[in-house]
Amino acid sequence: MEYNTQKTQLNMPEYGRIIQQLVERCKEVSDKEERNEMAMAIIDFMGQRNPQLRDEENYKHKLWDHLFILANYDLDVDSPYPFPTQEQLQEKPKRMEYPKLQGDFKFYGKSILQLIEKAIELEPGDEKEALIEVIANNMKKSYNVYNKEHVTDDVIFRHLKELSENRLDLTGIESLEKSKIYYANNTNRNNNNKNTNNKNQSAKRRFNNNNHKNRR
Repeated sequence: MEYNTQKTQLNMPEYGRIIQQLVERCKEVSDKEERNEMAMAIIDFMGQRNPQLRDEENYKHKLWDHLFILANYDLDVDSPYPFPTQEQLQEKPKRMEYPKLQGDFKFYGKSILQLIEKAIELEPGDEKEALIEVIANNMKKSYNVYNKEHVTDDVIFRHLKELSENRLDLTGIESLEKSKIYYANNTNRNNNNKNTNNKNQSAKRRFNNNNHKNRR
């Protein structure tokens, strides 16, 4: 008896004509107990012919699904797993959303997206504005480090607006240097520098006074 294996060979060529012939022979066995035994033997043979499947999760389940496909969805045996329908196998997978962090945005990192979502949830006010400016400053640092080049603030504002789907907008600020965060950081930095200078001058005066006393 000749078996039509052309369609199966195109879909699952890794199993070959021999296994296809065994599957067709199994379908012709009248006794169900014998069919079950033969189906188990075919499954073992399929696993031997494709040992790489053993590295996959639920590989036994996949082998039984493949057996049913090879049988053209028409095999009356007791499978340890429910056989899929032809409609289920032909159903197109759901379209996956492309991640936002790609192309111009891939170097910002997931933490930036999380901060953006947090800023969107906040009520309008100083806290929200401060967080948005923090996000923009961190985006600028990430951009400069990754690309090893200076980026203008308007590019950061555009990226922020796009990543937040137009829900966060800093275009009203001329530059990040004009933001409250910049001035707050600079004020703290200047105060720290001033305190450090005062401490250094005091230490220098004490050192000079001690040397003067020792010379006397």
